[in-house]
Amino acid sequence: MNKEVIRKDTKHNPYPKYKPSGVEWLGDVPEHWEVKRAGLAFSIQLGKMLQPDTSASEDEQFEYLKALHVQWEKVQTNDLPVMWASKYELDKYSVQKGDLLVCEGGEVGRAGILKDDLNNVIIQNSLHRVRSKNNLNAFLMYVLENAASKNWFEILCNKATIAHFTGDKFSALRIPIPPLPEQRAIAAYLNRETGRIDALIAKKQRLLSLLSEQRTALISRTVTKGLDGSVKLKPSGVEWLGDVPENWVALPLKRIVAIPVTDGPHETPEILDEGIPFISAEAIRSNKIDFSRKRGFISESEHRRFCLKYHPKRDDIYMIKSGATTGNLAIVETDEEFSIWSPLAVVRVHNNKADARFVLAAMNSKEFQTSVQLFWSFGTQQNIGMNVIENLPIPLPPLPEQQAIAAFLDRELVKIDALSDKVTTVIEKLKEYRTALISSAVSGKIDVSTTLNISIGETE
Repeated sequence: MNKEVIRKDTKHNPYPKYKPSGVEWLGDVPEHWEVKRAGLAFSIQLGKMLQPDTSASEDEQFEYLKALHVQWEKVQTNDLPVMWASKYELDKYSVQKGDLLVCEGGEVGRAGILKDDLNNVIIQNSLHRVRSKNNLNAFLMYVLENAASKNWFEILCNKATIAHFTGDKFSALRIPIPPLPEQRAIAAYLNRETGRIDALIAKKQRLLSLLSEQRTALISRTVTKGLDGSVKLKPSGVEWLGDVPENWVALPLKRIVAIPVTDGPHETPEILDEGIPFISAEAIRSNKIDFSRKRGFISESEHRRFCLKYHPKRDDIYMIKSGATTGNLAIVETDEEFSIWSPLAVVRVHNNKADARFVLAAMNSKEFQTSVQLFWSFGTQQNIGMNVIENLPIPLPPLPEQQAIAAFLDRELVKIDALSDKVTTVIEKLKEYRTALISSAVSGKIDVSTTLNISIGETE
């Protein structure tokens, strides 16, 4: 397999002399750079408050941009909503190609440059519009990205409450201001190098998607057709399941469980700093329980009371039954004490009827997950009831064959997962390098006018 590398054709060259910037997240800057308040270097305009209706007959409806449309370094301009505004407000809040749009709320400070020509489009007050005062919008965008990577907006905007990057806070933000030719050089350098990094990240992410598809296909094929491709097939009797080997059956989960399908307590316990781990949906990841993502701890007395309904046991299978991750699964791989919450449904298979690892694989199959999506109900969020879960069918071979399939999948999936982990590590390192590169360039730690090209490529 090709290995991606970042080849540094030369070391990064620093500037000759530095001085303290007086800005905590910035550190020292080149001696000839200025450090100014953003409001002195750029024109900053907060958008218009959304009004659902208007009584002013002269007002018209205009398309508008809001924080949702702005991602780092780009602005999405398709299918824009509309709001009422006057001609005066259109002039005041309109956007043009090259404007830098910065989020006032949400992920405060997130910034992207508008690259489309738009007519009669304004901004909502969840965005600031930034225009140059003899400085470069692209340079400021990378400065804001650097500040965000240092978590400066969380400090500046007090995220203990709802964060707002107000016009006053933005205008008062002290930023580095190199001479304009250096701003251009830094922006061009970062556009080129981050573009190369982003292309490689996208390639790695496509590989991750392919590995995920390969994993799903292997599971689905194996748990529905078995390991012997020459066996005769028969209709399973379940439309979404299709044909299965002739010695297999399709049974609802309730026919193979040792206890009725249940869930955690439908109450909110007091969360403590220590005690018995309390597990909910956020801890269910990659078929395992990630105890580092536990909701917190509960008391031993609460745990004993909850265990009267359900006491976790090794090889129990958990399925998230509500929320955005409905259908995600995990299997218990510990004998340590813990409790679960109501978003988790429990499937405890009967050892004489089924192999827990096979059942987990069957529930992970595309076919089973499709059935979950067919039967979940929508209220304010996805939800599937336990009476529905226990009636969902799975393909079931004889127990020895289940065990053989489970062992085969354990061997094969670990290979795919190991490769996926390596690709994920590469992506994380590329993102870290990207962040470090932006920080070094916009803070003057490297002089890009004397730094030779950094190329990203592949080696065999």
